[in-house]
Amino acid sequence: MTTRPDVRAAIVAGSIVAFVGFGFAATFGVFLRPMSEELGWGREVFSLSMAIQALCWGVTQPLAGMVADRFGTARVLAFGAIVSALGFFLRGTVIDPTVFVASGVIVGIGTGACSFPVVIVALGKVVEAKQRSFVLGLGTAAASTGMFVAAPLSSFLLNMVGWQNSILVIAASFLLILPTLVFIARVSKPTASDAGGHGFGFAVRTALSDRSYVLLFLGFFVCGFHVAFIQTHLPAYIADKGLAPIIGAWSLGLIGLFNIAGSFLSGWSGQRYSKKSVLAGIYFTRAIVIALFILLPLTNFSVYLFSAAIGLLWLSTVPLTTGLVAQTQGLRFLSTLAGLVFFSHQTGAFIGAWLGGRIHDTTGDYTMMWWTAIALALLATLLHIPIKEEPGKLARAEI
Repeated sequence: MTTRPDVRAAIVAGSIVAFVGFGFAATFGVFLRPMSEELGWGREVFSLSMAIQALCWGVTQPLAGMVADRFGTARVLAFGAIVSALGFFLRGTVIDPTVFVASGVIVGIGTGACSFPVVIVALGKVVEAKQRSFVLGLGTAAASTGMFVAAPLSSFLLNMVGWQNSILVIAASFLLILPTLVFIARVSKPTASDAGGHGFGFAVRTALSDRSYVLLFLGFFVCGFHVAFIQTHLPAYIADKGLAPIIGAWSLGLIGLFNIAGSFLSGWSGQRYSKKSVLAGIYFTRAIVIALFILLPLTNFSVYLFSAAIGLLWLSTVPLTTGLVAQTQGLRFLSTLAGLVFFSHQTGAFIGAWLGGRIHDTTGDYTMMWWTAIALALLATLLHIPIKEEPGKLARAEI
């Protein structure tokens, strides 16, 4: 790890941003069942808001990356934190299904601008190439730690103060990001400050002409589908099967806990082994884990075992995918191009979150969704095999 004090401080600050910015947003599915039952909403209402949130996150991500590349990351993160707080404040104060669905736009824009991908890309630029995978893994692990803490804390708050006050606590938590940004601003400098619209347009067109980048783009769609479906609907699925609701909350917490190890392992593996091969292995293993989960009897133990296994595979795709974007496309437009890949991720998240609610309301269970997740995992495995781990045209232009 670099010994520069300002970089170390920025890494700590970035980890705090990832912790706060991701935790509650990723575990908000804990609120699905209690809110839907108390308010008399079908699950599609909640699911649609989460799906719109994911999609708006995805649309915002490349735009946020473009602004970060040109003007620096701290401003983007500050904007995102304030907008996220506003979106959750509306969710906790205005009881109306239309407003709740529409709040997904505000929360999505906010979390897209202050999410951990924006942070880890910024940190990845200020460390040496040999340290990049580890730092990307560290930032992802910090986000996972937030998920581990937020899931049981949300369940505790639900029981103690109700869903409305709990959501207001979530809104306030995003404001904790603001004081940390001074440390990130000191090291996160613009890398494309001299690039006009033509420069960004050329970068995107060049990347999209690279088959390896396109395959990463398509593969990350599957990751988003898995993550959004599971984090939105797993607690409700578990409660539907007759297990205690707290088991569902702890399932998300365990996913976050084991993803800490998975993220570090992913970052470490990306420094030593073929990133595309590790990614293909992650998606293939996901297919096996999900299949075993739905085929074996559901018990507390099987839920915890599934959560631990899927947690190891959860966001372990992020440092590897981001690392491959940097490796194949270079650093100058990394925030922009990594953000575009995250748009694909969040498009998959939109479909995973919304379709889960739609299928449940139509069929009464999630069986079709689980098998779709398995099929997509196998498809993603195949998509990563042809990727070439060498600098593309855009990266070679920086040399």
